[in-house]
Amino acid sequence: MHEPIRDRLVSLRRGFHRHPEPAWREFYTTHRLVEELRGIGVDELAVGPDAYDPADRMAVPDDDAFGPWIDRARERGADEDLLERMAGGNTGVVAVLERGDGPAVGLRVDIDGLFVQESTDDGHRPADEGFRSGVDGTMHACGHDVHMTWGLAVLEAVKESDFEGRFVVFFQPAEETGGGGNPMARSRFADGLDYLFAAHVGLDHPSGEVVAGIEKPLAMCHVDVTFEGTSAHAGKSPNQGDNAVQALGTAITNAYGIPRHEEGMTRVNIGRVEGGTASNVIAERAHAEAEARGETTELMEYAKGRLRRVVRSAARMHGCSADFDVVSESPRADSDQELVDVIAASAKRMADVDRVVPTADFGASEDATFLMERVQEAGGLAAYCIIGTDHPTSHHTPTFDVDEDSIATGVSLLTESILATAEERP
Repeated sequence: MHEPIRDRLVSLRRGFHRHPEPAWREFYTTHRLVEELRGIGVDELAVGPDAYDPADRMAVPDDDAFGPWIDRARERGADEDLLERMAGGNTGVVAVLERGDGPAVGLRVDIDGLFVQESTDDGHRPADEGFRSGVDGTMHACGHDVHMTWGLAVLEAVKESDFEGRFVVFFQPAEETGGGGNPMARSRFADGLDYLFAAHVGLDHPSGEVVAGIEKPLAMCHVDVTFEGTSAHAGKSPNQGDNAVQALGTAITNAYGIPRHEEGMTRVNIGRVEGGTASNVIAERAHAEAEARGETTELMEYAKGRLRRVVRSAARMHGCSADFDVVSESPRADSDQELVDVIAASAKRMADVDRVVPTADFGASEDATFLMERVQEAGGLAAYCIIGTDHPTSHHTPTFDVDEDSIATGVSLLTESILATAEERP
């Protein structure tokens, strides 16, 4: 790839890296995407509630969570009309190219950051070269800054090609909380797609390696659990209390004892807990954030059902009530072999790809599966590929970074694969 083009891709990625925003608060990010998309020129541009039904969102934070992020976006020059349209956390954008008769092809990229404090250590390139996160406690620690760059660059490349058909790019919010895939999949923009591509950078695959299609992404659900009990003096009258922390402790122990299933792998985890007010007060409230996963959607439902039973039984045991709220969830969807073959063939023609892995187990969860499932159920093909990158530490860590040469690799792979679908059905 020509040096000026590479420099442009690196500049885009570093700009996104400087301004990470968490799920449903990607106000400045969406503004920047719209700026770039208007510069490219598309036939339709839908932001927030024009891109999906806000009622279909999952894992939406409380209203008071949005204000500081809107203010920050405004201070950095975000368009006021866009901010008004995104009120209530309706972030994200869908861009469409209409190029006559031909297949309808979709590309999904995610746009949110994580609540991770980025490293200031010597040797961490974003810190050394001046593009470290400018947002305290928030970071692009999973490569979504690269994914957005791919989305923009692929859109521009497809526009400049002889592609015939309809091309839709979903710049999806709230992947990290599993909240944004469902509304995108239910939107009118997912209607009639013949092909759907999704992609991720890295995931422990090195630079020069491409995984043409993932298999076995885990179905998952995120759960909020709240126990309500009765407070009392812990020394004088502990018998008068119903201890919510004790109920939570029982639930934690029993959750990790949920039986495994004969039909496949399941996972349960209690990831965050809080409760009580003081050492001498029987706790009247305790809260936990948990998850259940399964090798199939049915196995996830099994694990979720057992987790719900554990929570309610623990509450009854200790005289408490329990609220079990499913905040978000996503299904399993595997890559279609026909489209995997298209991606693999494109990768094998690329000089900067050293190794093509036809398929690999994903081992985690991804709400791109909502879009994949929607396309597949309607008779289309979907695939989720991985473009390798050398990253010094794992995803979701303070020192995560990417080999910026892999940005161009991803653009070329996705563009060539998309153009191949327009030439003939695989």
